[in-house]
Formats: sequence, C-alpha cells, structure tokens
Amino acid sequence: MVNNAENTVIEVQKLVNRFGSHAVHDQLDLAVYRGEILGVVGGSGTGKSVLLRSIVGLLQPRAGIVKLFGHDLPALSDEQRSQLQKRMGVLFQKGALYSSLTLEENVALALIEQAGLSRRDATALAVVKLALVGLPAAAGSKYPAELSGGMIKRAALARALALDPDILFLDEPTAGLDPIAAAAFDRLLLTLRDALDLTVFLVTHDLDTLYACCDRVAVLSQKRVLVADRLEVVAATDDDWIRDYFHGPRGRAAQQSAKSSAQE
Repeated sequence: MVNNAENTVIEVQKLVNRFGSHAVHDQLDLAVYRGEILGVVGGSGTGKSVLLRSIVGLLQPRAGIVKLFGHDLPALSDEQRSQLQKRMGVLFQKGALYSSLTLEENVALALIEQAGLSRRDATALAVVKLALVGLPAAAGSKYPAELSGGMIKRAALARALALDPDILFLDEPTAGLDPIAAAAFDRLLLTLRDALDLTVFLVTHDLDTLYACCDRVAVLSQKRVLVADRLEVVAATDDDWIRDYFHGPRGRAAQQSAKSSAQE
C-alpha cells in the first residue's frame, strides 16, 4: 500500500454535516488508500456512521466534496452513480438482512436486481459467497432469526461482497459479538482483503479489531479528523480522548493481545 494521490480511492474535502443547528462535521478532510484497512474511531456523537453514509451516498452533506475513484458522486448522472455504487459493498451495524428471506435469498437479491442475473444463477453465486465468508452450506436455507449474531454478520458480509466490490464499508461489524466470534471475524476480514484486493473503510469501537486488522486509524474529534496514521502514531498523539481510549485498561489489554498473537 502506497499512500499517494494515485492510490487514493476515497477523498473527502472540507465536509460539512449539520442536523438543524447541530454541526456533526465541519471542514473534515480524509483520504483512504487502495488496499488498506482504515479504522475510523471517535467518541459518541463524533459522526462515524454519518461519515460513512456521506461517502456511500446515503446522506447528502451540507457542503464539501466526496470523491470515489476520482469521481464526485453528487455530480454524476443516475446511471453513472449506479455503476459507481456497484463498486461499493456495505455491511450495516446490525446486518440489516431481510427477515422474510433466507440467507441465500438475501445475497441473491442484489445479484438479481443490480447485476441482472437469473434467479437460478444468482442463487448459485449466493451459495459461493456464503461459503466465502465461512458459513456452512446448510445455513443458506435458514432465516436470520434462526442464526447467531456471528452468523448474521457473516451473512451480511456475504451480501456486501455479492457484486465483487472494490471498497468494503463496515459499520461496527463486531458489535454484539463474543470475543471468539469477533476475533474470527477479524481474521476473516484480513483474509478477504488480501484475497480479493479490497479497500476497507471500517467504523469500529473495538480495540482488538484495530490492533488485529487496521493499517491506519482515523480519529474523529472536534468535528474533524484529528489524526489519521499508523496505530502507533495515533496512540502517541497528545489528546485526552486518545490517551483514555488507547492507554486505558482495555487499550493496554488489546495491545498486549496483539503482541502475543504476533509472537505465536
């Protein structure tokens, strides 16, 4: 991964997001580079999910520029925007699977509606995508209510990967998972990034995930990106929230766990 303009796949410039009189982002700048896993962290109310939604086009910012692959999303025609959005996969915080559809049907839906595949071909490909994220074949015929939290997250990931995206957006993917399931998801994410040459924009509060997966970390604070750099650089930044987050008991435990894993 080389951090330069040629490898920038997401570029956010002077972003402003405001709800009524409340400003969430003000003059926010951020770049995401090809092939990296960028972790986005920040305190409650700093607008981590709002930033993600602004980038993928689900929220229109009040001001600023958001570019994907060099293209200004709002400036594109509907057809151009649709084609660009096919290059993005999104995993929402709670999975957001359709409860009335089986896992195979959830994954196949995007292939039918956006890729124009027949139901038969879409279902066959959905089986492959579910296997790709480590779900057993029998899971495809089950409904979301029949699954554990970890299986739901994997199924939602399979759906996000349905159209073979270049960028994967993940909103708190390990939230609600037990430590074993969360660690397994982290390992899966690294494997998929390397195998599929993905760029990953990862909103998380999970320190273990940051240490296990992320090439860089961006901290949202004071309505902007306070720092975006390698984890050791971010952790050394002189800021009260960063100090409490990275150097408190949970931060020290995550750092020690990462060191132990690296020595194994």
